[in-house]
Amino acid sequence: MIDRPAISLTTESPPRPPARPRVALLRTAPETVLDDYGKLMRSAGYAETLKRDVPTALKVNVSWQHWYPACSTAPWQLDGVIRTLLEDGFERDSLYAAHNRTVVVSARRGEVANKHLPVLKRHGIENVHLYEDSEWVQFVPKTKMLALDGVFPEGIRIPKRLMGSNVIHLPTVKTHVFTTITGAMKNAFGGLLFEKRHFCHAVIHETLVDLLAIQQEIHPGIFAVVDGTFSGSGPGPRCMEVAERNVILAGSDQVAVDAVSARLMGFDPLEIPFLRLAHERGLGTADLSEVDIVGEDIERVEWEAQKRRETFASRGQKLIYWGPLKRLERLLLQTWIAPWSYMASRAYHDVYWYNVVGRRRVGKALKTEWGRLFQRY
Repeated sequence: MIDRPAISLTTESPPRPPARPRVALLRTAPETVLDDYGKLMRSAGYAETLKRDVPTALKVNVSWQHWYPACSTAPWQLDGVIRTLLEDGFERDSLYAAHNRTVVVSARRGEVANKHLPVLKRHGIENVHLYEDSEWVQFVPKTKMLALDGVFPEGIRIPKRLMGSNVIHLPTVKTHVFTTITGAMKNAFGGLLFEKRHFCHAVIHETLVDLLAIQQEIHPGIFAVVDGTFSGSGPGPRCMEVAERNVILAGSDQVAVDAVSARLMGFDPLEIPFLRLAHERGLGTADLSEVDIVGEDIERVEWEAQKRRETFASRGQKLIYWGPLKRLERLLLQTWIAPWSYMASRAYHDVYWYNVVGRRRVGKALKTEWGRLFQRY
């Protein structure tokens, strides 16, 4: 395995906000999950975070165009969040689901396979594909960037539609081959950056911190609602081992939410570079001794340490990003020959792994109570 090089920190760190962040952590079950999402969001103080006189984007996570447990936003997660917002007086017309596109995953196919569309149609919520339905504008952050201005020297472009909107991130509890875990902070990677965001993988931890700083400049309110009904471990966000966990969590401090998710999976949050960086720059709190966790006692909920595993595809990528093929990174991934890597990823994940390994795991998950709930959507 190729280890990622150490990160050097800037000495320019904004002061940490004085208030202790609050993260709500609740157990749930298929028969109560929609009501439980309401309890969760209210316990985490979402109404104190979101502004009611601006639009609210529901940033849906589609990490695969197939349904695979813990991989993408769950339909009951999206359903419970929308229902809570409407019950609490948010205007239907002010809400919209926001989707991104990647070079290897189809959001159009994913929103169907993961049953997001039926939820949105039932509630009458606008469905926005940012790469089609939004103007992308150049944005100059006030905060000093760690990586993005170097990756995109021609300028950072973000969707105009998201500027001035609240955002609710809808990730799941899962691991990631590049960032250890993926959650609230990683969910902005898809929403704010255009298709060439894979240029950032070599500096992915710094990029997530930059994106959080940008979010804090452009969004009046930021909130995250994380589904842990299933969790994924190993080589996420796709080729994961799956377990039923029956928990959900939420909060307005994106760093604290991801820190709780990391601890649930058996990781020390401060050993994960993007969380440590964000904490040290005052963008949130990764030290759980400084976080108020309400609801369940995390010490009684956290699981065994998740397995750190690689796939053939991720090992190859790391050779390019941080290994002996680093000098060829631009040629292989940022020039006209780059589509080879997209085709290789699709061949491995969609043709080989999903059919040889994934389908069996999906079939097993569909026989659980959560799987039966998924089928009813």
